[in-house]
Amino acid sequence: MKKTTALKFTYFFTLFTLLFSMTAYAYIDPATTTYLIQIVAGVFIAAGATIGIFWKKIKRYFRTKKMEHLEKKLTKEAEKKKK
Repeated sequence: MKKTTALKFTYFFTLFTLLFSMTAYAYIDPATTTYLIQIVAGVFIAAGATIGIFWKKIKRYFRTKKMEHLEKKLTKEAEKKKK
């Protein structure tokens, strides 16, 4: 219940901000652009590190799903052969 309330608040706040924002006439200097590039690079590096840390768990999850699917398929084929 708390998640839906927080989600509704986030949607409302974002929509309110977008609808009632004013145009800002400002100069973005090269230092600001470099800072933004560093933020984007940091996000990608953090995402890559997170995936790298949990890679074995991710592979194991999909491997078990594949094995379960194959086991079900083999049992169905075995049941068909018995008939």
